[in-house]
Amino acid sequence: MELFTLLELMGTQYKLIVTLIAVLLFPLLLKVTKKLLEKAIKGKVDVHRKFRAELLLKIILAFVVLCLVLIFWGIELRGLLVLGSSLFAMLGVALFAAWSLLSNLTAFLLMFIQNGFHVGNWVRIVDGANHIEGRIVELGLMNVLLEHVDGHRVVYPNNLFVTRPVMVLNKEPKPTKAPVIKRIIGSKKT
Repeated sequence: MELFTLLELMGTQYKLIVTLIAVLLFPLLLKVTKKLLEKAIKGKVDVHRKFRAELLLKIILAFVVLCLVLIFWGIELRGLLVLGSSLFAMLGVALFAAWSLLSNLTAFLLMFIQNGFHVGNWVRIVDGANHIEGRIVELGLMNVLLEHVDGHRVVYPNNLFVTRPVMVLNKEPKPTKAPVIKRIIGSKKT
């Protein structure tokens, strides 16, 4: 009986030591990911986009380390995954669609790495026969804020911004004219 208790105590100490190592290695992993991010963007990104990408990477890294520690302690993640996915699905249905949340966050990371446009660029987003023109005001986690020549603001989802052709314009487009309504059928009023 004493041998079993001793082995159990040593196993618990071993798990505590590995958990302590994981906690101490987490800041080092954060530094490494930050350096890799810096290397990938090479200073071509504004501060706000960089901050958001770093925050998203920190959250992902913390989640992965937490899952690994929980697995090491012998906690099955099936129950946690079911609980987490259920909560996430409820949140997704309550706020937006779950695919939209994930696709917009993924699209933000793609836009961050792609680096083909910046805040202040004039762009034209082509969607079939239609298009939207505007100056990029903000590149957020979920959407891009465009300001039209006429002063209107357009909130465009990141997932659509990545999947549609985007033209970066050399100069500011001309303001749109008000539509002229012509009466074709019927008598003229005098």
